[in-house]
Amino acid sequence: MLGIIIGVAAVIIIMAIGSGAQSLILSEIKTLGTNKVGVFPGKSEDSGPPTSAMGIVITTLTYKDALAIKEKIKEVKEVVAYSNESSNTYWRGSSYSTTIKGCTTGYLTVDDAEVAQGRFFTKKQEKDISKVAVLGHTVKKELFGNSQAIGETIKIQNHPFKIIGVMKEQGTVAFQDYDDQILVPIKTMQKTIKGVDYVDMIRAEVEKGEIKKGKEKIELLLRDRHDIEDPSGRNDDFTVRSSQEALDIITTVTNALKYFLTAMAALSLLVGGIGIMNIMLVNVTERTKEIGLRKAVGANNQNILGQFLIETMIITLVGGIIGIIIGIIISFLVSVIIKNLGYYWEFSVSLLSIISGLGVATGIGLIFGLYPAQKASRLTPLEALRYE
Repeated sequence: MLGIIIGVAAVIIIMAIGSGAQSLILSEIKTLGTNKVGVFPGKSEDSGPPTSAMGIVITTLTYKDALAIKEKIKEVKEVVAYSNESSNTYWRGSSYSTTIKGCTTGYLTVDDAEVAQGRFFTKKQEKDISKVAVLGHTVKKELFGNSQAIGETIKIQNHPFKIIGVMKEQGTVAFQDYDDQILVPIKTMQKTIKGVDYVDMIRAEVEKGEIKKGKEKIELLLRDRHDIEDPSGRNDDFTVRSSQEALDIITTVTNALKYFLTAMAALSLLVGGIGIMNIMLVNVTERTKEIGLRKAVGANNQNILGQFLIETMIITLVGGIIGIIIGIIISFLVSVIIKNLGYYWEFSVSLLSIISGLGVATGIGLIFGLYPAQKASRLTPLEALRYE
């Protein structure tokens, strides 16, 4: 029964962990807000990621595009543009490697962030390419410990930046550590640190209930700004996605992955079935004399066939039930451990996984038990009684 137990338990565990992982990913995305629209450089298919996600650098999305979206589309409440770079940061004798995030002043609104100490940079400082920085909670702790950071000067790529604020602790949101970063004005990032004139991404907060209209207007505006005449979107050099679209795409991907892994786990049931067939063949051999005796007193082929099939089915059913119990227990323990680590994890053992695991196990028992049972039923009484 071990092969069936392991196979059924594997199916239950993988489907439960797949559902839990899916709930974790979707909950992380939902924390970003359901009324957000993202603009990415590069064209993509409807169900795929933008070209920029493949590591290809697209330079057509600009800071001025973000300003135009904010100024010209009434459904958009606030906009933030981003430009990121990993770099070492120095203060006196200490250094720390972190993400330098260039952004616009709309960051606080769109990303639901707050300043714990000091202040955020202003629009004037953004336009004037001011060398000012706001530290994430982790960066402040790593560089300054319990010391005062406001007013100090740090170096980023040998450029001095004056610290004007420290962000309130946010933790990890959508798998991005918001505390392990340094925020600087986006134009300072473009001109001083990266030496570019494009942005990596634009996010817009749209009025509730206006997501579809806001998304369409952003697409029309960017086509006009980028001189794209084709209204179908086939020649777009950008991708506009709403939070709901992102959720739908990720749900499709995670479902496909979950069912693929479940199919791989189900292969162990095949191995279990082969094990049952081998055991039942040995069983037939060891009980040949018993089969002959039963036939000698009136049992027919169907009686013998039914006897061995029932035995096989009992083995697989018991193994399947034990596997279900073990799978549920392990899945529950995994959910408890992950929840204790501070992540949202939905414990879910679907009826589908139980039925499929038990159904496949029973089917495999029936299929692989049929040959030994037929072999036993075809023995003649004389041949069986003379076997030993």
